[in-house]
Amino acid sequence: MFRHLLLAAATVATAWAGVASAATLDTVRQRGTLICGVSQGFAGFSTADSRGETRGLDADYCRAVAAAVLGDATKVRFVPLTAQNRFTALQAGEIDVLFRNSTQTFLRGNSIGLRQLPVNFYDGQGFAVRRDAGVARVNDLNGATVCVAQGTTHELNLADISRARNIRFQPVVFERVDTMYSAFFAGRCDAMTQDASALAGAISVAPNPAQFMVLSETISKEPLGPFVRNGDDQWANIVTSVHYALIEAEETGVTQANAQQQATSSQDATVQRLLGRTGEFGSRLGLDNAWALNMLRAVGNYGEVFERNLGQGSPLKLARGLNGLWNQGGLHYAIPFR
Repeated sequence: MFRHLLLAAATVATAWAGVASAATLDTVRQRGTLICGVSQGFAGFSTADSRGETRGLDADYCRAVAAAVLGDATKVRFVPLTAQNRFTALQAGEIDVLFRNSTQTFLRGNSIGLRQLPVNFYDGQGFAVRRDAGVARVNDLNGATVCVAQGTTHELNLADISRARNIRFQPVVFERVDTMYSAFFAGRCDAMTQDASALAGAISVAPNPAQFMVLSETISKEPLGPFVRNGDDQWANIVTSVHYALIEAEETGVTQANAQQQATSSQDATVQRLLGRTGEFGSRLGLDNAWALNMLRAVGNYGEVFERNLGQGSPLKLARGLNGLWNQGGLHYAIPFR
């Protein structure tokens, strides 16, 4: 199934290969709104709050891009997408950028006409089970029914580990993740597999979260990050620079609260370049030199984005782990702003 989906996506990409896509920035500016592809509801990444506002790490990245490009983080239209239609929506120009906790893989980077940009969340595929099921590790799930979302890397990984460990799973495949969640929490499957962070998010909003847990063992690498269309280097550079600016701001101590003050008073050369005081960095991207200042005033640095959506300020309370800065034991490392 996963292979067939890739082939279908590749066919669409080929059909669009002759379409000039080097005008995304102009299109967004003329429209006055960024159209951002997100999930249909992953707690911590993109889900509606009590007021109907889309919240989460991916949603804040959309807002950061809007603030950098349009000077206003509210000028975003969020488009909820399934695993099956997320890539075709981007290929067809229905969205400007995809922030939908999508795993970056070799085939996705080389066969569907899309460009993978820097990883904004390092994850791994895990399993959720009932606490009273007596399951402590993946091998204990031999013979179990497992809820899994269609068109994801999770299907492929489940098959791979089944062969590698000689474990027999009975996959129960769902087109929509919300339907999968409902089925698992209702007892239709013995386990549910997905990115470990997404499982934690799903449990946090379950009717009876104390009855479920995520196994500590993961079975894969799931580097999550944005996708844009091939052939538009300027747009790819802008979205890439947004990520690096969020990381660099955390490392240099620029926050949502102090960004404006730092822009006028900081004596740190990196901060001066980052916030547009020196260097003309924005003009190199085709943006205002205050592009990074605008986005940091709107959403804060990467650490702030992480903490309120996934960390201690959120219901998920995930540790930074691999998603910490490089000088604090994590993997996030911004290219130098010079």
